[in-house]
Amino acid sequence: MQPTLASPLRDAVGDKTAKALIEKLDLHTVGDLLHHYPRRYAERGEVSDLGALEIGEHVTVAAKIDKITVRPMRQKPRSKMLEVTVTDGRRYLQLTFFNQAWRERQLTIGRWGLFSGKVGQFRDKLQLNQPDYQLLAEPGELADSQGSDVLAEFANALIPVYPAAANVPTWTIARAVRATLDILADVDDPMPEAIRRRRHLPDLDGALRAIHQPASKEDLYRAKYRLKWDEAFGLQATLAQRRLAAAARPATARPPRLGGLLEAFDAALPFALTEGQARIGDEIADDLAAEHPMHRLLQGEVGSGKTVVAIRAMLQIVDSGGQAALLAPTEVLAAQHARSIRAMLGPMARAGELDAAETATRVALLTGSLAAAPRRAALAEAADGSAGIVVGTHALLSEGVEFADLGLVVVDEQHRFGVEQRDALRAKGGETPPHVLVMTATPIPRTVAMTVFGDLETSALTQLPSGRSPIATSVVPVAEKPGWLARAWQRVNEEVAAGHQAYIVCPRIGEATAEEEDELDGADDPNLEPPPEDEGTAKRPPLAVLEVAPKLAEGPLTDLRIGILHGKLPPDEKDAVMSDFAAHRLDVLVATTVIEVGVDVPNSTAMVIMDADRFGVSQLHQLRGRVGRGSAAGLCLLVTDAPAGTKARERLDAVASTTDGFELAQLDLEQRREGDVLGVAQSGRRSRLKLLSLIQDEDVIKDARTEATTLVSEDPELRAHPGLAAAVDALVDPDAADYLEKT
Repeated sequence: MQPTLASPLRDAVGDKTAKALIEKLDLHTVGDLLHHYPRRYAERGEVSDLGALEIGEHVTVAAKIDKITVRPMRQKPRSKMLEVTVTDGRRYLQLTFFNQAWRERQLTIGRWGLFSGKVGQFRDKLQLNQPDYQLLAEPGELADSQGSDVLAEFANALIPVYPAAANVPTWTIARAVRATLDILADVDDPMPEAIRRRRHLPDLDGALRAIHQPASKEDLYRAKYRLKWDEAFGLQATLAQRRLAAAARPATARPPRLGGLLEAFDAALPFALTEGQARIGDEIADDLAAEHPMHRLLQGEVGSGKTVVAIRAMLQIVDSGGQAALLAPTEVLAAQHARSIRAMLGPMARAGELDAAETATRVALLTGSLAAAPRRAALAEAADGSAGIVVGTHALLSEGVEFADLGLVVVDEQHRFGVEQRDALRAKGGETPPHVLVMTATPIPRTVAMTVFGDLETSALTQLPSGRSPIATSVVPVAEKPGWLARAWQRVNEEVAAGHQAYIVCPRIGEATAEEEDELDGADDPNLEPPPEDEGTAKRPPLAVLEVAPKLAEGPLTDLRIGILHGKLPPDEKDAVMSDFAAHRLDVLVATTVIEVGVDVPNSTAMVIMDADRFGVSQLHQLRGRVGRGSAAGLCLLVTDAPAGTKARERLDAVASTTDGFELAQLDLEQRREGDVLGVAQSGRRSRLKLLSLIQDEDVIKDARTEATTLVSEDPELRAHPGLAAAVDALVDPDAADYLEKT
């Protein structure tokens, strides 16, 4: 019988090759192998760019042999070294072989080949030491010892180069693919024919054959488009199923109440809501009044007023007799939220006290490091329902935390929590799930919203409240212009002299390891890849709060009142420092990224970010949003010793050039692994999406979403299309589907 996509690999390539592919590349079936797509295609005359090689990277290059030298080794005169120089027509790469002078008979000048190995450097020249290789026969020659299939492959001009592994080079994979395609049974196409016609898609059998053995660039383009479509459609079908399932779940309706807390809060606000806040508030009010759980994403620029929107939603829940929980990523932010909510509510947050308003509730704060007595009090207020609003960190998720009637979960900075954490809090809602509002100040590109948050209703606050001031951002390149750093400290002194305050941000605390500090301060977004170690970036440890603060106090900021804030401080000290800073008893706060979100001190006008190249684009944008929150203009200085022309400097220049968060979010997406964006970092699995690009394939994602939504609305379980249902399940496995549901 001819093998099918579901057949074990040994049926197509034999036991030995199948064992290597299973052990080294986790490819078990014929379908696994045929969905192991080439990473790129080398072309004779338009081959690999040797200028793009990175030291330490394992690569396969297609190049022509340009020069051969055999010479004795200095320390072992009887031993010979064979040096082979290959070229892509623009740059050169050196191959070295020890005691293998016989290879000179194979590696002749002018011969083309595929060369695979780890990139090293010797005397400022890139080299591959003892590389594997496969020579390619020129058209018209007799095939070499590798067989006529190599000649046929090279004659096609497009040479597939596969993601490979040690002892399984790209040409071994290519031979396995060729052998499989030669005996493969025709592949049944699970995509409905009507969709294929409407979207001009080639059939699956032809697409799989063309991506591995393209006859032309046009064939390759069509094959890639079809296979990208399958990935986009599978994901969008899963999201459409999740939306239908969510709409069918029951929830407790929480309609607005006349004469309640929300009405009193709106009347007491000292400012008018922006048009966006009012519109989105109405959308959320309608969602909360429905008998199905709200699942809404609220994104907005730094300082756009998301907190006010969230408070109004929570008060609607309290008015209906329920409770709201606000989950914050750090203790500093949780405490800040609790303080600001209490301050905004005033007597309305002091139920049971002498000066309480006639209609009032209580705001409880619950964090992991609370002392025993206040923790017991907070737990009791949550359990008996006297606290209508409970603010906390992941401590809210622990056993023993109970709610009388949890009606709304608000997750601030949703990307800082794993899906299991968010789901654990939602599970505390009792028999019916609570409504969920997730918030982020990191603007999300449209393709990410469609792909990752496609089962959420999405709202965006784009209008800043009146009174917010512009923020000027400049890069301070200390390696090239050391005098600029002195000017930066002078600017801080000038801002303080004008009655304002400043932040100094450092990447590290100074006592713990980098990993411990990330955990303490929540410094890294788990969905983002950390900024790479760019060429030319200093290898010294990042600057630390506990090192920088004393030097500033003894040097350029000696006359100023300086405070220190980081995640390792005890909670009461954190609260004291933030209170002192908010009350202007401190002029300068030297801190880690613990101040990244939520901290609101309108009098702060200046921020100096040390080692700014150590932060990601979105993180810099978030930090910058802590200044310019009042009537005075803000200033953000990005201090770096990264040389001009490096990727690090390009990132910083981009941040300095715009305050448009969506533009920066797009740049951020371009610089990180898309698989992490799709949740595999949190779900613990590799991405099943091999070709689909969130950057380049917006149209594919949008069209697939339209078709998937229509098909799933007509046939939610895809019972009329069992092959398609199986393909969707294979692409989005249960863990990934759970991730999408919980996000």
